[in-house]
Amino acid sequence: MRENLPYILPAPQPQAEDTFAVYQTTHQFYYEVQKRSEFERYCQWYYETAEQNRQELKRMRGEVNIFSWFRRS
Repeated sequence: MRENLPYILPAPQPQAEDTFAVYQTTHQFYYEVQKRSEFERYCQWYYETAEQNRQELKRMRGEVNIFSWFRRS
């Protein structure tokens, strides 16, 4: 049975191995580009949200604190 194995499963061609290597490199490149783009979008969202929160806090500090009227002792 072992002597028939090379005839059943031919060895992969060198050209196919090169093609697969190119495909794998291309896939890894696009995966890296996608992950970096997602991270960049997350950072942009985070900075925008932080700025909105700062502006909201600034507005809230300028408003009259109604609860302080009830806590006077």
